[in-house]
Amino acid sequence: MLGDLQRLGGVSLGTGEGPHRGGAGSVCNGRDLRVGMVCPYSLSFPGGVQGQVMGIARSLRSLGVQVQVLAPCDGPPPEAWVTPLGASVPTAANGSIAPIAPDPAAAVRTIRALRQEHFDVVHIHEPLVPGPSLTALMAGDGRLVGTFHRAGEIAWYRVVRRPARWAVRRLSVRCAVSEMAVKTARDALGGDYQLVWNGVDAAAAQRAEPWPTDGPTVFFVGRHEPRKGLGVLVEAVERCGLQAQVWVAGEGPESRALRAATAGDGRFVWLGTISEEEKLRRLRGADVLVAPSLHGESFGVVLLEGMAADAVVVASDIPGYRCVARPGTDALLVPPGDAAALGRALQRALAGGPDIEAMKEAARQRACEHSLEALGRRYLELYLQLLPA
Repeated sequence: MLGDLQRLGGVSLGTGEGPHRGGAGSVCNGRDLRVGMVCPYSLSFPGGVQGQVMGIARSLRSLGVQVQVLAPCDGPPPEAWVTPLGASVPTAANGSIAPIAPDPAAAVRTIRALRQEHFDVVHIHEPLVPGPSLTALMAGDGRLVGTFHRAGEIAWYRVVRRPARWAVRRLSVRCAVSEMAVKTARDALGGDYQLVWNGVDAAAAQRAEPWPTDGPTVFFVGRHEPRKGLGVLVEAVERCGLQAQVWVAGEGPESRALRAATAGDGRFVWLGTISEEEKLRRLRGADVLVAPSLHGESFGVVLLEGMAADAVVVASDIPGYRCVARPGTDALLVPPGDAAALGRALQRALAGGPDIEAMKEAARQRACEHSLEALGRRYLELYLQLLPA
């Protein structure tokens, strides 16, 4: 598989001086460090983990690292450097639906790719999710880095607690994307974890052409499922008599019922699934990004995207969002599930004023602190620590 790693002793990283002995800077000009990045979820569907995997891969490739992403795809792979591992199966997980590929065919393709590519480092996202990630964890023979994204109560961890604790010992480095994710992984699996925040392409959000609007606009983007709190948003808009257009992007099990509940209400514009480009343009065009999730969020990447795009962020005061947005400094946070409080916060955000402008400025700076470029360099540092001196 990855057993033949003697060549690492003589890895040339573009310096012309033989084995690498310096920091990340000397790797940036090289083309010899090979990283396999494994994603358990289909890249054909939008999702937080998928977005991070592709963003980190692009950041690393811009630094000269040869990254190949191994992931399920339910259509053509999004980039030439993505190895598709087969179609996914929608599976209930963490109050949502995860497009995973737990079938034997995907496992065989994963093992074949690991054997053929001879990666120097294999970076596995969500190492215990059945499918390519778990396969890579068990079949990988070499330097394995694992990133844990989930936070909160995870039934799967309880079911496989003992074998899972044994399996994750195969990881050379364990990372988690938030303090909540660190706690979740440590409580269930033991061990030590590097806290490596998720990242956002702040520059892409800032240069997007704003979507045209006809007046005050609020934007929601996410899967239409109970934990995302879209029903709370609908109630908040109706209760407070919000005078604004509400863009609703995404699809899910609640879509039909919520569309019916707002039929005839011209404030709601149901967009369905939208492209990444359209999402960024609508973030730039909207006055407010609203994220009324009830639970199950380990890190609010969409909040950072809204901050970078100059939208005022109104979100639920849950741990996964609080680690990104400082209440009253970067965003307006309200108790989860409180439609009245959410309505008041939306009205305050739309009213504007010096305090809201100061919040937007602080939020822009916060987003830049969590850039994908910085995240790529952080992971590169971790990879280099695993190479022979």
